[in-house]
Amino acid sequence: MTTLTIAAAQFAPVDDPAANLETVRAAAEDAAARGAQLLVTPEYTSYFTPEIDDRFVASAQPLDGSFVTGLRRIARSTGVALVVGVAEAGSDAERFRNTLVAIDADGSLVSTYRKVHLYDAFGARESDRIEAGDPEQLPVFELGGLRVGLETCYDLRFPEVTRRLAADAAAADVVLVPAEWVRGPGKEHHWRTLLTARAIENTVWVVGVGQAPPIGIGGSVALDPSGVALAALGSAPGLLLTTVDTDVTAEVRRTNPSLSLRRYDVRVRGAADVTPG
Repeated sequence: MTTLTIAAAQFAPVDDPAANLETVRAAAEDAAARGAQLLVTPEYTSYFTPEIDDRFVASAQPLDGSFVTGLRRIARSTGVALVVGVAEAGSDAERFRNTLVAIDADGSLVSTYRKVHLYDAFGARESDRIEAGDPEQLPVFELGGLRVGLETCYDLRFPEVTRRLAADAAAADVVLVPAEWVRGPGKEHHWRTLLTARAIENTVWVVGVGQAPPIGIGGSVALDPSGVALAALGSAPGLLLTTVDTDVTAEVRRTNPSLSLRRYDVRVRGAADVTPG
């Protein structure tokens, strides 16, 4: 048996990176006091406004900037690893990258994931300001003897993302889904249903952490590989904890060996495969 205790901090980031860093610090201290080895925070933790505009671009920092440097200090001081959503400076002055950073408890930056599926849906257009990540990314890192996979918000609507993380060589034991799941008709149902489906169909642990209102729906949840919610939050800010247990995974997969019985693989589409929108 191998276990990993994960904390998810649900809150609403603001347009002040220093204030957001202090929110992460307080959550990490709380998580450490409660025995967590890893803290996950929402998408856009470093900076957020309701509109993705020039202010977002101006606030974006390189990964050696003050925000990620501050995260590394927090990890070292609390002994808790971190997965945090940041606005990373892009390759040109017009766009930024929607990035997850994974930082070990010793302060080392061990993985990054730049969001692949941009939220050009439900009236939004992230691609106007955000530079999409490379679809060949396979962001899985090891922590405490387990393999942790990363995806972001709108990626959840594409089941092949989680399948690539959970299957074959990637073999993630748990998939983390930081999000800013925007409020709207049926959106709470979409969020919980999709997270649960990703857990069940891949027999993998899934932890979704959302921004609290007024823009996000909250609804952070930890699901075991059979899709059972072991911990959940409503819309208010808070911290949930769950312990990933590989014995539970093994038992679920003995009953439901769906990964080993599947008949199809997932491939990354090249530019020639993509139909212009």
